[in-house]
Amino acid sequence: MSELSNQNVARLRRILDEPDLAGTRYQPIRELARGGMGVVWEAEDNELGRRVALKILPLGETQSAPSSASAFDSPADLLRREARVLASLEHPGIVPVHDVGTLPDGRVFYAMKLVQGRSLDQAVSGMSRSDRLRLFQRLCEPVAFAHSRGVIHRDLKPENIMVGEFGEVLVMDWGVAKLAGSAHETGVIGTPHYMAPEQAAGQNESVTERSDVYGLGGILQFLLVDQAVPAQLAAIRAKALAADPQLRYGSASEMAADVGSFLEGKPVTAYAENPLEIAMRWTARHQTLVLLLLAYLV
Repeated sequence: MSELSNQNVARLRRILDEPDLAGTRYQPIRELARGGMGVVWEAEDNELGRRVALKILPLGETQSAPSSASAFDSPADLLRREARVLASLEHPGIVPVHDVGTLPDGRVFYAMKLVQGRSLDQAVSGMSRSDRLRLFQRLCEPVAFAHSRGVIHRDLKPENIMVGEFGEVLVMDWGVAKLAGSAHETGVIGTPHYMAPEQAAGQNESVTERSDVYGLGGILQFLLVDQAVPAQLAAIRAKALAADPQLRYGSASEMAADVGSFLEGKPVTAYAENPLEIAMRWTARHQTLVLLLLAYLV
């Protein structure tokens, strides 16, 4: 028997991986992404005539949890839970869910808006610091909204942020989100370098909105890498990344407000200025007035 060529092997793999959407309103087009929580496909919604994204459990992940198990025991239940979380968060910065169902092979899927855009690391390439900070402010908005609805993301990182074609900022991948009043969990949940110390220690009962603030601090650090950072901005970053949750910002909105104050040349709550710094900041903010006064004096 002759060996299969690499091209034929790849073709067979694509055939095996393509989801069987028979009996659904969707027609598969192409695979977009693959991860531990599922495979994302671009598909055509035949009922409404639009493109959507389908998140589907990987092959073999069809087993549902028994009724006595917690909501975190089954991949199928996890995916349904993620769909419910997204459905409860109606915000321009959070991808809306259109549908949830089960494929003929038993795998769970849900349909969501197809996001056209780039990942955060691609989107900010060549972008000025001011534009990066304004983008960061927009990122804080859906996070703050989710917190107001009792949802903590727990895995905020650049890979989970998308920037749309028209500059919209979307927070993706809510698969490990924590709901207020949810069942007790054990184990480490999150991503190193963006995971708060309490998460890294497996203290999931201590995870709060301030844990997501730590993740935002990690993203801010990513956005500022290889750039000279003013003291006020460094203080904002340091406060968000404080090891003690009580020393961090109390909310994503508070952090966004401090970033906005920095951009506007106003004092930030995270930094205590000395008189010289106050004078320099005032001069920079009122540069036109200072120049007119100097011209008058001359």
